[in-house]
Amino acid sequence: MDLLRFITAGSVDDGKSTLIGRLLYDSKSIMADQLEAIEKQTRNRKEGELDLALFTDGLRAEREQGITIDVAYKYFSTPKRKFIIADAPGHIQYTRNMVTGASNANLVIILVDARNGVVEQTRRHSIIASLLQIPHVVVAINKMDLVGFSQDVFNNIVIDYAEVAASLGLSDVTYIPISALQGDNIVDPSKFMPWYDGLCLLEHLEQVEIDADIDLANARLPVQYVIRPQTSELHDYRGYAGRITAGTYTKGEEVTIVPSGLKSMVKAVEIGGEEVDVAFAPQSIVLQLEDDIDVSRGDVIVKSGKEPETGNELQVLLCWMDSKPLIPGNKYMLQLQSKTVRSVVTKIEYKLDVNTLQKSFDPQNAQLNDIVKATIRTASPVAYDAYQKLRSGGGAILIDETSLVTVGACIIQ
Repeated sequence: MDLLRFITAGSVDDGKSTLIGRLLYDSKSIMADQLEAIEKQTRNRKEGELDLALFTDGLRAEREQGITIDVAYKYFSTPKRKFIIADAPGHIQYTRNMVTGASNANLVIILVDARNGVVEQTRRHSIIASLLQIPHVVVAINKMDLVGFSQDVFNNIVIDYAEVAASLGLSDVTYIPISALQGDNIVDPSKFMPWYDGLCLLEHLEQVEIDADIDLANARLPVQYVIRPQTSELHDYRGYAGRITAGTYTKGEEVTIVPSGLKSMVKAVEIGGEEVDVAFAPQSIVLQLEDDIDVSRGDVIVKSGKEPETGNELQVLLCWMDSKPLIPGNKYMLQLQSKTVRSVVTKIEYKLDVNTLQKSFDPQNAQLNDIVKATIRTASPVAYDAYQKLRSGGGAILIDETSLVTVGACIIQ
C-alpha cells in the first residue's frame, strides 16, 4: 500500500482544519477516546454538531483564536492508500510553516471560500506550491452551502484560478466543490450538487497517480550508515545503508561515489537482510560494493554517467525561518541529505515577494518568513541536484551552529 503526503492551504477561516476533521471523521479514522474528548470541548453544542477543526488545532493558542498556527500532522488510511496530512497556517507571518509542511508533499489542497473566490492568500499559497514543485494540486472550493450550491459560482472560481495556475506553470490541477462543515463531496457525493460529476475529495486522493512523480533515471543513494559487523562470520562485510531518493540499483552495475568520484561495481543489494536483484526509490537498502573504497556517511552512491553536480558554492532560493535576521557573512551548518558541512551565506541577491513574485534586489538582510535568492559557500565540496531537475536531491536546510535550530530551508537553483 503506497503513501500519499498532502498539505492543506488557504486563507484564514477557509475551513482547512474542518476539512481535515471531516476527512478523519467520515473515513472513521478517529479513535473513540479522541472523539469523546472533542465532544466535550466542541463549541457547537447548541447545534448538536462536533467542531471538527479541533481534531487538528491542537495548540491552546489556536483554539482560543480559532486559527491554525503550527503545522499539524495527522495520519489515516483507507483500504486503498495511507495518508499523512499537514494542516498549514494561512497567515502570511507563518509562511515558514507552510514551506516546512509542503517540502515533501505529493499534493496540495488549496481551499477557496466560495463567497470570496480567489484572493491574495490563494495566489501566495499557489506561488509557494509552484516554487516547491508540488506535483498535484486540488482546488477545493469550500462553503458551497453558503452560496446555495451555485454552479455559476463554482465555474467562475475555476476560470479565475485557471489563470493563476497557467501563470505559475501548475499543470495537474483538479477542482472540487465541497462543504467541509456538512460533508458534501468529501467522502460521499453531495445530493445538493448534481451538476458536479467528478470524484469526491477522498476518492481523488485515493486514486491520484504518484508513482510517476519518482525519478527512476537518476539513481541517488545518500549513505546514512556504514555497516561493519566485524564478526567471525562477517569479518570482511562492509555495507552502505540508506534510503534511495531516486532511481534504481541493480547487482553488477557500475556506480560512482560523489563527491570523491571513486567508482566501483555493485556486489549485492539487500533489503531487510535479504539479497534482491533490484531496488528502487523510495526503498531503504544496503549496498555492497566490489571494491574496498572510502565511502562514509554523507557521500552519495549514484549510477556512473548520471552524476549530480559537485562544488563548494550553491545558488539557492532560501526561506528564512529564524527571528534573528540573516546577514551576509553569517556562518551556519548546511545539511543536504545525510551530509552536514560548515557553510557561510556570502550574498543575498534579491528578496522575492511571495504575493506578486516581484524581486527587490540587494537587500541588506532577510527577516523571518522572507524568501530570498542567496549564495552559500561550503567548507568542503558537496553533491547536489538542481531542485527543478530532481526534487528529492535539491533541497537543503541551514542549521544554527550554536542552538542547532533549523533557521533556513533551501531550494537549490
